[in-house]
Amino acid sequence: MKHGEKAEAFQDLHRKGDPLVLYNIWDAGSAKAVAGAGAKAIATGSWSVAAANGYPDGEAVPLSHLVDIARTIVHATDLPVTIDFEGGYSAEPGEVASNAGRLIDAGAVGINFEDQVVGGAGIHKVENQVARIGAIRSTAEGKRIPFFINARTDLFLQESDASLHPALVDAAIERGRAYSDAGASGFFVPGLVDPASISRICEAVPLPVNVMMKTGAPDVASLAKLGVARVSYGPGPYRAMIEWLGRQAAAIYAGA
Repeated sequence: MKHGEKAEAFQDLHRKGDPLVLYNIWDAGSAKAVAGAGAKAIATGSWSVAAANGYPDGEAVPLSHLVDIARTIVHATDLPVTIDFEGGYSAEPGEVASNAGRLIDAGAVGINFEDQVVGGAGIHKVENQVARIGAIRSTAEGKRIPFFINARTDLFLQESDASLHPALVDAAIERGRAYSDAGASGFFVPGLVDPASISRICEAVPLPVNVMMKTGAPDVASLAKLGVARVSYGPGPYRAMIEWLGRQAAAIYAGA
């Protein structure tokens, strides 16, 4: 399947009420394992990719290395591959778009693109993030790829008290609508687990909504009923694998 065809197929997998499930990976080997288990698409998680390469999260993985990782994953599977691109490795729209273009050239069909200020405080103003999304869309159109920009808002991740999340929903909806107008393909609300709030966002934002699985989140079937179109697992798979590896090693060395 050609690059553009993979991108179109990936877009089509996002269906409200019948969510695409992405069990996030970090390298070519984990991509092959998840693909072989029956996945419909492959998605990296930035925390997992960073940890697997000895870096902290937060764009510490050099951009050139991230592009190389993306390319090896794309070559390892016939499935569409989307890359967690964090904040795009720049605050400037033109630089972000150029950086995203490198991932498109590596064969990726989409990115997660967050609105937190990576390495700083808070989140970008709506107008700034809109400009950044618009620049990425223009670059993708220039390359004739229907690139999936999964626009992530960090409103809920930056508020650790989940009881306050419902009060942030109106601001999230405003961002989701603005990101849609700017050319985003999906709207990602990691950290949000409240069913009523998820349902409100799914109804009010004209984009497929992505929820991340975490403790306290509804199960996939329940999220489907709320109108969610994409479910991802973030760093969970990598953490589970490392814990398993540690237990196996401990058992071996205990008996050595």
